[in-house]
Amino acid sequence: MDWTSLTREFVTLLVVIDPIGTIPVFLFAVQSVPKHLHRLFAIRAVAIASLVLFAFLVGGQVLLETLGLRLGSFQVAGGVVLFLFAMMMVFGESKPAREIEEAGRDHLSGAVFPLAMPSIASPGAMLAIVVLTDNHTEPLADQATTAGLLGLVLLLTLGVLLLASAIHRLIGNTGASVISRVMGIILATIAVDAVLGGLDALGVLELAPMSVGIE
Repeated sequence: MDWTSLTREFVTLLVVIDPIGTIPVFLFAVQSVPKHLHRLFAIRAVAIASLVLFAFLVGGQVLLETLGLRLGSFQVAGGVVLFLFAMMMVFGESKPAREIEEAGRDHLSGAVFPLAMPSIASPGAMLAIVVLTDNHTEPLADQATTAGLLGLVLLLTLGVLLLASAIHRLIGNTGASVISRVMGIILATIAVDAVLGGLDALGVLELAPMSVGIE
């Protein structure tokens, strides 16, 4: 796996997990939690999200094949869902505001919802993990690398949550909303590329090889 692929996978995972967009959700969730438990709360939420995402990394494709679904079809569907998710980030109510509203309705009292799911282990993240670890096209070493990148992004997310109060004071709700929308634009681009890649895998169209470097 080259550096371009590594960077692409890292950015993909960073965008779909969206550590910065998780800050307001975390701050809401810990409103009634004693300050000395905030660190444990963040660790527990990231641990639960990690279990979910790594479970998809290991068994997501097996589930698809058991159902008789082709990865190319899943890649197209995943790209469409990621694109719709991106449009919600760009044009709709921001991810933090939407999830905070859901938390208020459900009287959140733990780290599972909405912090671990769907804020960290989002549907987009689950789809991205399966697409990035195709057992038929990706060598085991590359899948292990993707797992390492996922672990790195989750560690980064944990670090952001542990510094959530300071970061929120620095960027404010407006800053978090702007960053979330910028990430939505990047995610939309990645989603379109995923759809094109899925159509190529299905033989519907043939993509020209991407040129590297400047001639």
